[in-house]
Amino acid sequence: MHILKLYLTELGNPQEVCLLASIDDATGKITHAKFDFNEGVIAVFNFWMEYVLIVGKPLCIYLDKFSTYKVNHKMAVDNSELMTQFQQAMKILGIGVINVSSPQAKGRIERLFGTLQDRLIKELRLANISSISQANFFLKEFLSKFNNRFSVTPAQDGDVHRQLSQREKGSLKSIFSIKSTRRINHDFTIQFKNHFYQLEEVQPITIRPKERVLVEEHLDGTIHFSSKNHYLNCFILPEKPKRVFRQPAILTNHPLNWKPPPNHPWRKFKYGRG
Repeated sequence: MHILKLYLTELGNPQEVCLLASIDDATGKITHAKFDFNEGVIAVFNFWMEYVLIVGKPLCIYLDKFSTYKVNHKMAVDNSELMTQFQQAMKILGIGVINVSSPQAKGRIERLFGTLQDRLIKELRLANISSISQANFFLKEFLSKFNNRFSVTPAQDGDVHRQLSQREKGSLKSIFSIKSTRRINHDFTIQFKNHFYQLEEVQPITIRPKERVLVEEHLDGTIHFSSKNHYLNCFILPEKPKRVFRQPAILTNHPLNWKPPPNHPWRKFKYGRG
């Protein structure tokens, strides 16, 4: 994967975007490419989610250790978190990750982007492409012609990509999510990014205060909390919850024999919702 710089007039303002792309080392074929505004976790995860859905799972991927995956680049907006999150996702899918730095290992991708820096940018300008959505649509036709002209016959026939299992397909949103951990408060709320989330009375498993839960930020912007491989039932609070002195000791998989006080969020925001 590499970065190709390009300025597009997105929403009337010239803005630098980058091309995320992968190349088959055996054939020189561009297997997937996509323009995005940066090369942070979300952009990279979107790229690879599309990749495994469209192309399949490669046995191994080579990454330049001097790229956004290892060190800072101005378009790697969340570089400090990227490699760990990315490695976790690849490990779950059984995709090997190798970081290389030698000229021999980088030669093909460097030559590819040297060609694209010249040829693709000219093609985009000739086609009067001015937005990232137009550029990504244009890429489909361009890459087909590019691969037909520049790809080579591999030394051995065959495709080493593996198709996703049904279970993997159903778990992709979780696999390609940004993960962190948080602790459950005494009032069964979870604070995350300046918001408070209230756990509901009925949960798929038994939950206690002070337990740590896994937070998943999905690429669609939704937040999910899980514990022991179960997603927890919760809703976001409009403000910081007021202190409630009486609280249940646990939450479990059936309604509690406990009546919440009038100011409890369950009464205000759950029971009142019908």
